[in-house]
Amino acid sequence: MRTQMTRRDFVRWMGMGAAGWAAAGRTRDMRLRAAEKPVRKPNFIIIFCDDMGYGDLGCYGHPTIRTPNIDRMAAEGQKWTDFYVGASVCTPSRAALLTGRLPIRSGMCSDVRRVLFPNSAGGLPAGEVTIAEGLKPQGYATGCIGKWHLGHLPQYLPTNNGFDSYFGVPYSNDMDRVAGEGRQAFFDPKVEYWNVPLLRDEQIIERPADQNTLTKRYTEEAVRFIERNKERPFFLYLAHTMVHVPLFVSDAFRGQSPRGLYGDAVEEIDWSVGQVLGALRREGLAENTFVVFTSDNGPWLEYDQHGGSAGLLREGKGCTCEGGMREPCLFWWPGTIQPAVVHDLGTTMDLLPTILRLAGAEVPADRVLDGFDLRPVLSGRGHSPRDTVFYYRGVRLYAVRKGPYKAHFITQSAYGKDQPVAHDPPLLYHLGNDPSEKFNVAKAHPDVIAAIRQEVERHRTTLVPGEDQLAKVIKKG
Repeated sequence: MRTQMTRRDFVRWMGMGAAGWAAAGRTRDMRLRAAEKPVRKPNFIIIFCDDMGYGDLGCYGHPTIRTPNIDRMAAEGQKWTDFYVGASVCTPSRAALLTGRLPIRSGMCSDVRRVLFPNSAGGLPAGEVTIAEGLKPQGYATGCIGKWHLGHLPQYLPTNNGFDSYFGVPYSNDMDRVAGEGRQAFFDPKVEYWNVPLLRDEQIIERPADQNTLTKRYTEEAVRFIERNKERPFFLYLAHTMVHVPLFVSDAFRGQSPRGLYGDAVEEIDWSVGQVLGALRREGLAENTFVVFTSDNGPWLEYDQHGGSAGLLREGKGCTCEGGMREPCLFWWPGTIQPAVVHDLGTTMDLLPTILRLAGAEVPADRVLDGFDLRPVLSGRGHSPRDTVFYYRGVRLYAVRKGPYKAHFITQSAYGKDQPVAHDPPLLYHLGNDPSEKFNVAKAHPDVIAAIRQEVERHRTTLVPGEDQLAKVIKKG
């Protein structure tokens, strides 16, 4: 039976229709406003530790060092198992990260000196393009906090390499040694044993730097940088001084870790990560910020329990075995990066092209870059375009990885006085089956060795070494 609509029903129906039309209009207006509003460029933060080993984090298997903030970052983002640095010591590794180039191309490696020192006259050449310099034309605020180690003279400091501001120490915290008894100074460190300066931009504001509070102060600076620049796109390079020996921690973390002083220092860095990510969440920036966490090289094993652990990897800092150059690496960007454990190959040199392309910036086309764009694997839509890793020590190529295989053409201990040993045929390891590099399979795979040799020849056709910056020394008088 057909029911006749009453006037009350008609008024109610018209009201509902009007409300629906109004809602539809509001939705349309919101869409139009959203279309008119410019899309904000993503922010970038690189958290770079010093001498942290592959096995030093909870999410990479350490049984007693507690890293809940870093572990959460791993769970919410991507944890990479096969991620490498450009060198196994500080200066060349940092140059590789910021320029996207092997340090031999910029002259930031040497067979005379392995890193820069307080009496070094060289530094990162002005012709190199850093991540910060690539982002500046896109309107980015850029800040560097922490250890620099790419030249302490004014022309080499962060403020002359694309960064608006700098707060940190210009080189390693074990330099400028002035007191303490032999090696024991490193096992019972005191601030006054090292005359390391703390800089604000290009001015020394504290000397010696109170190393007990460096991690805490770096973190506070980082949070202020985020808060100060929340209305514009920014790039923050937060390069911790720790866990390089001598180890220092603030009072709140001293004596708290079952792993001793080294564990205390790692756990304070974990707290720092929590503060930085917490600031992003609090300011509503988390879903627009790409954060990377990694380290410059493997653990300094010669300092016993004051050094870290490479886990199941062989050796540590200073050599071209896996423990020297394979690092923990986490990528975090809620809502954009596809959470996963990633077994693809990546390196710190891949960060420059990846970040610049994410920002819509120009990638330098007038030079050879050694980095690849990792956006396909970060988005979960593809794989890393990288299938080869070159392991340099100084200016010599010691080893090459292609796919799962790694060939050692030269081997040498990290800091011993032994001479380099050449291998022909090279030692060959399958890193999927044997990440500890124990079982030489060269005899069974001459075809793999031949393919790796071809990669070496292709690489050498692109190689023009830069002028050695590390051999330059300030002349006295």
